[in-house]
Amino acid sequence: MTRYVRRAVRLLRTLSDLGPGPTAAVVALLVVAALMPSGLAVALGLLVNAVESSAGTQGSGPAGVSAAAMLPLVGFAAVYLLGYFAESLVGPLEYLAVSRVDRAHRARVAQMVAEAPTLDLVEDADTQRMIREVEADPRMGFDRTPGQGALGQVRALAGLVGVLCAAAVLAVHAWWLPLVVLAPATLNRFLRNQQAVVITRHWQAAMSGEMHADVWRRATVDAGAGKETRVLGLAQWMTDRMQRHIREANTPLWRYVNRLVLDEWSQLLLVVVGLAPALLLVTLAAADGSGSLAVQATVLSAGTAVFQLLGSSGAAHRIAGGDAVLTTTAKLAERLRPTDGGGHGPRVPGRGLTASALSGAMPVVTFERVSFRYPGTERLVLDSLDLTVGGGENLALVGLNGSGKSTLVKLLCGLYRPTAGRILVDGTDLADLDPGAWRSRLAVIFQDFVHYPLSLADNVTLGHGTPDEALGRAVSQTGIARVVDRLPDGWRTPLSRSRDGGVDLSGGQWQQVALTRAWLAVERGARLLVLDEPTAHLDVRTEAETYERLAGLRGTTGSLLITHRLATVRSADRIVLLEHGAIVESGDHDALMRLDGRYAEMFRAQAQRFENDLSGSRGGTE
Repeated sequence: MTRYVRRAVRLLRTLSDLGPGPTAAVVALLVVAALMPSGLAVALGLLVNAVESSAGTQGSGPAGVSAAAMLPLVGFAAVYLLGYFAESLVGPLEYLAVSRVDRAHRARVAQMVAEAPTLDLVEDADTQRMIREVEADPRMGFDRTPGQGALGQVRALAGLVGVLCAAAVLAVHAWWLPLVVLAPATLNRFLRNQQAVVITRHWQAAMSGEMHADVWRRATVDAGAGKETRVLGLAQWMTDRMQRHIREANTPLWRYVNRLVLDEWSQLLLVVVGLAPALLLVTLAAADGSGSLAVQATVLSAGTAVFQLLGSSGAAHRIAGGDAVLTTTAKLAERLRPTDGGGHGPRVPGRGLTASALSGAMPVVTFERVSFRYPGTERLVLDSLDLTVGGGENLALVGLNGSGKSTLVKLLCGLYRPTAGRILVDGTDLADLDPGAWRSRLAVIFQDFVHYPLSLADNVTLGHGTPDEALGRAVSQTGIARVVDRLPDGWRTPLSRSRDGGVDLSGGQWQQVALTRAWLAVERGARLLVLDEPTAHLDVRTEAETYERLAGLRGTTGSLLITHRLATVRSADRIVLLEHGAIVESGDHDALMRLDGRYAEMFRAQAQRFENDLSGSRGGTE
């Protein structure tokens, strides 16, 4: 019983997102709707009694019977219309309530996940399964959400009020009638609740398989994958894979539901066990003169109402499913909540440090014997790395693919914590800084930066109120004005073909968008610019202009440039070569060329390839 009470309280708390007015309206209408079966039973009994009494009066003809039954008939009709009116209003209000509760729930989930200080737990497979469950997205087949559960709980409680009234109606005729009817009806409700719990468990167990199916669901309708889907003829293959995962994930659930359908006769048997004896007893009473047809009608209606109000499997499923989502949400919050150690979450960041406590000068970031491996793997991506970044220095980080360059950026941003060693910011452990405050000091372009299906202006400002002067300076630094001039609606043009009037940009144009984001961050006070392959898709002229402007930041903003094109880092103050997660060479371009090591070898190889390409191009022209 305590478990059911806790569940009810947990679900009803979500109605705070609905507001007191709509909540009171929904509760009132549901209570009225739940009272209607008892009201109809009483009205029917009065109507039958009036007809029966009038017909039994000597000399009473049809007109007399009609006159005697008129008032009870009007009462019966009024009760019926009131119930119909209540049910007709409940539908729209329930929809509104469910929508508001679920919208608020999903907003909290989104904020909870977005504010997780590190990415390792968010990327974890169990966390992703929990996120999918707590989002309760109807597009993914979820029909049991917190809103559905909360309204199901309200309907169930209102139903209990209706059951008590129906039991009172039965007790008026015989004290033992409620016991005869309620015992099997309560057992029926208990069995329905247990079935709902089992179905919910099967539904949760299918989550991992459904996530595999999601990959193919998205791929079949994704515009980006549409080219390969069509050119390579993948549509049927992808659909088959999706269907296979769905079948494998849901077969246990389907089998259980099929078994329930076949066993439905047992639920019918409980109804018969509850109603037949009660109806038989009042019929026998009517036969010996101690009862009446009106009593029979009333008992039959009130007894049926008890089973209707207690036997709904739909409400039980919504309650169990909605509660399962809320329970998993609490587990997810605990999983993502920072702890001071000893827990499974990350450390509590900040220790009172905020943006104002961080120096406004260019930060110096020091990696001290930092090693890192991604969760669930054994390979060290960084191995006892020592490195100093920032302080106004223009630092370039180079190396082959997989050497750990992009991982280093993620650690610098505090998106992961080192497996061993520590990262210091001006002498303070990065783990002790408030993540948001620290990241406000950074301007970062990741190699896989996001292409948001928003307007160009929103893609650049990303919700930050930006003065026109700051935006103008950023535009002048990145050359994006040429892109703006070509767009049909300028800054307001959506950068997605799925949007009305939208367009898509080339790879180089998107990189200019990302560069403008970074320059705006500098305008807002960021003092360490981190660029991971920022010009891979730019043409030669735009690339050269970009690096010339980056060089102009010396003395005001430190920079960390990651690139595989070594010709672009010749002017860097220091070049660090990373191999297998460790620094193997460090120095400026001239010093590294004199060293004649791996950097010099890589530089000459790229230069030779460029010369060969240039010679081939000239030969083809001639």
